[in-house]
Amino acid sequence: MMPSSIEMLNAIKNHLKQNSQTAGKTAMQIRLELAESAKRLQQLPDISAEKADMNGLQGEWVNACKDHNPEDRRKVILYFHGGGFISGSCEVYRDLAARISAASGAPVLTVEYRLAPEHVYPAANDDCYSAYCRLLETGLQPENIILGGDSVGATLALMTMITLRESGGRLPAAAFLLSPHGDLVHLDGESYDSKAELDPTGSREGNRRILRDYLGGYAGEPPALLSPLKLCLHGLPPLLIQAGDQEVLLSDAERLAERIRAEGGEVTLEIWENMWSVFQMMSDMLPEAQEAIGSMGSFVRKMWKL
Repeated sequence: MMPSSIEMLNAIKNHLKQNSQTAGKTAMQIRLELAESAKRLQQLPDISAEKADMNGLQGEWVNACKDHNPEDRRKVILYFHGGGFISGSCEVYRDLAARISAASGAPVLTVEYRLAPEHVYPAANDDCYSAYCRLLETGLQPENIILGGDSVGATLALMTMITLRESGGRLPAAAFLLSPHGDLVHLDGESYDSKAELDPTGSREGNRRILRDYLGGYAGEPPALLSPLKLCLHGLPPLLIQAGDQEVLLSDAERLAERIRAEGGEVTLEIWENMWSVFQMMSDMLPEAQEAIGSMGSFVRKMWKL
């Protein structure tokens, strides 16, 4: 595919910069604006979306596989959405889930984990961990589950795997992480400074709000789990990490990949030129996003030898 023109990218980034500011906005305002933005994207046709109830935790099965059978869930992707812990939903992420499903040949289960500030730490962590355990309880084997997520959802996927490893649980076959936060506490990546003027959606101050909202009135030092870069990353399954070269989270992605390799893990790091955090959401207009989703699909198929 031909890459997007610089003129087009600049127009998109200017629009995002004008419409992605969260300072002074309530969580409800941010949720409504995100939902409206998602509605303006061209949706992938011919998909199935079915509500899921996991012992009270709500979610949605999305399937866009060629000749798909909605009942065929022998191999599944469990996806945790982004949104700074305060926004995001299955409906907002339905199109991205559908495109991942089409690329990978597998159904995708998105999760409505509880949102802050109404539900603070560890609500989202607990819900994501519970969703994975619920899949195991249905009879799925861990080698037939792949985790995915973007932004804080990618971090939730990473934290879920760390929690599973620490508790002696069975880890999934693999995971793909889009613009993960490697450290939600210290925000000390070099790109928070070097990419501050280039990133149309992210900032150090915006991520400080993420931590404040999620911790709420949490007393004492922030939980260590919120800083995966400061934890042992040994023993994780194969990972694909994608990030844009113009986002403040670039250093987090790079450092995570470096740490995982240093601890003997298998990781593929993809840095996409002229892109920002979770650019994959705009696959209806960005060929780079289409290619990135295709790469996710290839990664999933390789892991499952499909």
